[in-house]
Amino acid sequence: MTPQVSIIMGSVSDLPVMNKAAQFLDEMEIPFEMNALSAHRTPEEVERFAKGAEGRGIRVIIAAAGMAAHLCGVIASMTTLPVVGVPIAASLDGIDALLAIVQMPPGIPVATVGINGAQNAAILAAQMLALSDEALARRLANYKEGLKKKIVKANEELASVQFKFKTN
Repeated sequence: MTPQVSIIMGSVSDLPVMNKAAQFLDEMEIPFEMNALSAHRTPEEVERFAKGAEGRGIRVIIAAAGMAAHLCGVIASMTTLPVVGVPIAASLDGIDALLAIVQMPPGIPVATVGINGAQNAAILAAQMLALSDEALARRLANYKEGLKKKIVKANEELASVQFKFKTN
């Protein structure tokens, strides 16, 4: 299998958050790879990765960053592939990482999801890939239908919850 998505994190301490992206990609049957790279500790490896990703078949990069949060932008500066940034709540509740990732200069966009929003990053990556993959588009549609069914079921369960002043 050739990976289509690359999940990159600054350190394995980000793995508990990024596992949600991996689980979703696995569920959607999208081949992916996971690596730890640091914009500050391994800049040469980051450059080699970013410049070689497209040639290896990668179509979307999901990059997680906390603290200084440079990884997403550094990768985006070296490739034309879409980069989805996941701010990690490593300090300041992740607000610092969110702002660092979302405030990229003109010409270096990084799509950014919410703090610790790895699953949404994977969904966004899947939606990008589904533009040219009908089978994946169907799997995504089924996934979204399942989300709707969960809410319908939740409302059915809430209907049976009784309170003295509850009107529905």
